[in-house]
Formats: sequence, C-alpha cells, structure tokens
Amino acid sequence: MASNYFSNFEGIYTNFHQSAVIIAGCSVVIALVLSLFLILQHLRSYTNPAEQKWVVSVIFMVPVYATESIISLWNPRSSLACDILRNCYEAFALYSFGRYLIACLGGEQRVVELLENESGQCLGKSLLEGSDENHSRRQRPFCNIFLHPSTMGKDLLSIEKFGLVQYMILKTVCAFLALLLELFGVYGDGEFKWYYGYPYIAVVLNFSQMWALYCLVQFYNVTHERLEPIKPLAKFISFKAIVFATWWQGVGIALLCSFGVLPKEGKVQNGLQDFLICIEMAIAAVAHIFVFSAKPYYHFLPTSGNVQVRKEKKKTSMKIDEGDKEKVAVVEEATAQVESPRTSIKESVQDIVVEGGQRPSYYEEEEEELSLFDRN
Repeated sequence: MASNYFSNFEGIYTNFHQSAVIIAGCSVVIALVLSLFLILQHLRSYTNPAEQKWVVSVIFMVPVYATESIISLWNPRSSLACDILRNCYEAFALYSFGRYLIACLGGEQRVVELLENESGQCLGKSLLEGSDENHSRRQRPFCNIFLHPSTMGKDLLSIEKFGLVQYMILKTVCAFLALLLELFGVYGDGEFKWYYGYPYIAVVLNFSQMWALYCLVQFYNVTHERLEPIKPLAKFISFKAIVFATWWQGVGIALLCSFGVLPKEGKVQNGLQDFLICIEMAIAAVAHIFVFSAKPYYHFLPTSGNVQVRKEKKKTSMKIDEGDKEKVAVVEEATAQVESPRTSIKESVQDIVVEGGQRPSYYEEEEEELSLFDRN
C-alpha cells in the first residue's frame, strides 16, 4: 500500500512538474525585476559606499537564490551544483549583513569606542552594586557572551566577527565536501543514516549557523539603540527569514522524507525545496523594496568630504540717487551649494567590485575645493 502511495505521489509530481516550473518561474521573474531595480537605485545613488556596498551584497542574495532554485527545479540533475553555489553566497551574505551593521555604526573604530563606553557604564553600575560581581565579570570574558554581552567591550566585536567568519568558511567547505562525497556516492542527500555524510554535515552546519546567529543577535542587542535610525529590526527579520528559514525548511523536508511522510525520491525532496524558495524569493524581493530602500541615500551628505561643491556668482546693478546725480552700483552675490554626489552605474559597480567600496576617483578632485570652502 505504501508503494502504491509513493508511486501515486511520484505520478502527481511528474504531472505537476511543468505547472510548478511555470509558477516558480513567474515568481522568479518578479524577484529578479524588483531586486535588480532596487540594486540599480542604490548604484545610481551611491553616496555612502561604506554602507551601500554591503546593502547591495545582501539584496543580491535574492536573485542568486531565485536563479539557482529555478534552474535546479527545471533540471534536477543540476540540483547539487546549484545548492553549492547558493550555500557559498549565503555565507557571504551573512558576513555582508554583519559588516553592514558595523558600517552603519560608523566603522570598526567607532564600534570599538561604542562597545567600550557601554562596557564601562555596565561595569560602573555593577561596581556600585557589588565589587565581587564586577570582578567575576572581568574574569570570565567568554561566559559574558551568554550572560552579560554588554560588559565585553571590544571583545564582543571580535566574537561577532569570528562567529560570522567561521560560518562563512564552514558553509563553503561543507558545500564542496558534499560535492566530493556525492562523487563517491556516500553523501546521501536527505538521508539520516550513519554511513552517509549528509547527517554529519547537517549537524556541523546547524551548530555553526546557530552560533553565527547568536553572535549577531547579541551584537544587535547591545547596539540596537544606536542603530535605531536604520530600523534594524525589520532588516534583521527579513534577512533571517531568507538565510535561516530556508535552511530549516530544507532540514524539515528531509526529516519528513526520512520519516516516510514524503517520498524519499531525491528529486521530490529537492524539487519541493526549490519550488518553495522561488515563491519565497518573490516575497523577499517585495520586502526588500521597503526594508533596504535607497531613498535615505538620495540626499545623503557624507562627512568624509565625498560631496560636490558648486559655487555660483550673481551680479546685479542698482541705481542710487545722490542729489542731482545718479550712480550705478554693482552688487555681487556669491553662493555655494553642497550637493550629494551622483555616480553612474558603471562607476558604482567598479567601486564595489574592484575598489571594495571606496569612493569614486572623481570625488578626490573636489577635496581641495571643499577644504578651501570649509576654511572660508
């Protein structure tokens, strides 16, 4: 009876595969159009490279996920290769989101100062409450990540960076390890059996991902008040929904297959995961339009000199009566307008890819004029 059930389910999958590809394809088109439109907006208003290079990296996760998933759904044979590419970019996107938060706080040096001030305030309060507790907090810096993260100071930044980097490295290594095991026929995608590599890799990635998420959450808890202008909670939730929800979704589908709720046929498991991701990426693209909007950067004036100064001089003549004589006086009015710089898409892409988010070269031409303007 079970075999008949699975054969019928397989037949249903075969019959609805084409419809699933069409529905998923429409969702992918929506995701690509909205995401690329948002990316182009950031590239055209590339006024804050320190932040926007990471924003673009995070937004680009949606086109990557959507493209890889529709290809895998359309051609199940490419499922493993697409999954590897998707996992590699997922790790980079998580790192990019962490760097984006640091950039919004003013860079690593500003973050260190912020964390040290926060640590000093917390330790000062505990000193008033009891010197023994204050001493114990200083003696157990690693335990404080679980108990008192606000007292860690700059160590919290180091742990947060380590949490993101370790996940990025492990995610990439495990992706290629899965490919190697698959070539030898011992990977067993979705099979929770001791002689397959899938369960071991899943456990390692699960702990690595949870640690990275925990470090990010603790860093957010300490700095969320300073991040309030960028509405960090909405960004945090939207990003977590893509990275971590899709991961647990895949694990959940694998468990359902291992328990016999769903057929253990690999293309059924992978196809369902890819179909759901395509639908979810369209929703994520809509959310990104509001969460990672480029509007705050339209009139952004960087404090580091990345502005354009345009001086205008106007001359007007006035007639002045002095008794019987009439004189003409010339009044000269000088004004200086400070404008947020605009870049072409080519310059913005080159800045992100080649120069790592530095400002375009023509900004340097304005520095001397700007400094003279400041002195005056």
